[in-house]
Amino acid sequence: MKTLIDTHIFLWFFIEPKRISKQIKEFLENTFQNEIYVSHATAWEISIKYGVGKLKLPQMPELFVPDRIIRANFLHLPIKIQHVLQVHNLPPIHKDPFDRLLVSQARVENLTILTADPNFAKYQIKTLDINNFKL
Repeated sequence: MKTLIDTHIFLWFFIEPKRISKQIKEFLENTFQNEIYVSHATAWEISIKYGVGKLKLPQMPELFVPDRIIRANFLHLPIKIQHVLQVHNLPPIHKDPFDRLLVSQARVENLTILTADPNFAKYQIKTLDINNFKL
């Protein structure tokens, strides 16, 4: 399954693994059957939150994020102009620009978003909710 993980899931997987179930952990670790994408928007969001003191990391973001993507065998999802230019077509469900960009990326790239945020499903995209995880 081609899956885009939201920022919370990325951080929980590496920093607070007790917040995700064993089943989610196994899903994320099974990169032979699943293509797990991390958006550059996630890296951007992490960098901003770290910079303003809202996020503590064991390393600087420029070391932490690429290292964890490599360790987990995740894939990069660059921000393309098509992703940015489709954001205006989204209904005003989220005010968070990072979430809106993730939704746009999922739509354009036909990806399923793995998230803990039930609002993502309101966008009529494929989602996997970690609180009610079913494949």
